[in-house]
Amino acid sequence: MTGIREVLFQVQILRIILTVLFALDCIALTVVILMQEGKQQGLGAIAGAADTYWGKNKGRSMEGKLVNATKIMAALFFVLAAVLNMSF
Repeated sequence: MTGIREVLFQVQILRIILTVLFALDCIALTVVILMQEGKQQGLGAIAGAADTYWGKNKGRSMEGKLVNATKIMAALFFVLAAVLNMSF
């Protein structure tokens, strides 16, 4: 009986840790999304302005890093949401 209680206690601790990580990920994801530039500023690509140095190296810029961070945090968001939704 004592072994089952210890396992349940460890599961509860793990769930609390994952919930805190989930909340932090939600806050960070919101901040990173709000820091990104609007897509309306990229409308110059229609007129051919995307062939500039800035357009070619956008992945190395701050905006590119924010996009990559958004993708990683969104994936983490969905994984944590699925794990926290499991009933174990």
